Amino acid sequence: MILPVYLYGHPILRKVTQDIPLDYPDLKTLLSNMFETMDKAEGVGLAAPQIGLEDRILVVDLNAFAEKDPACKGFRKAFINAHILERTGDEVQMEEGCLSIPNIHEKVPRFYQIRMQYLDENLQPHDEIFTGYHARVLQHEYDHLDGIMFTDRISGIRKQMIRSKLNRIMRGETDCSYKVKRR
Repeated sequence: MILPVYLYGHPILRKVTQDIPLDYPDLKTLLSNMFETMDKAEGVGLAAPQIGLEDRILVVDLNAFAEKDPACKGFRKAFINAHILERTGDEVQMEEGCLSIPNIHEKVPRFYQIRMQYLDENLQPHDEIFTGYHARVLQHEYDHLDGIMFTDRISGIRKQMIRSKLNRIMRGETDCSYKVKRR
């Protein structure tokens, strides 16, 4: 089932999420719905707050980057109770967008490498190191779990330059090709 994506300005996007219990009801259905919602919106990641949940869950699909980085091919995973333990390497600036902030793209600094502990969709534990696009997308989605938007990571001058666009999103004056929920 395709769920509405909550847009910039909705209070749920600023909440810090909580780990879920291992007996979380209908987890497989939720993950399936999250992937379906992300796919329909043509996103590469989706975090639970973006669909109105305060749960520490995110999904990613990096196939869109496979031409630039072959390691992204087939990388489609769920991350449950994810926690970044380390961020290392140089910070690299790249343009990012967000399903919750439609039609805005800005250069965002992200660490080149992260170490993350998480449970997969079968609730199996992992402790992995991710680099490049993997690390960038995971940091972006992970930020959602901590109530942080990519616009919080851009320079003050850039924030001022996009303020009117953000205000339009909050007022419901933006078009999306996917189902959304406003404040």
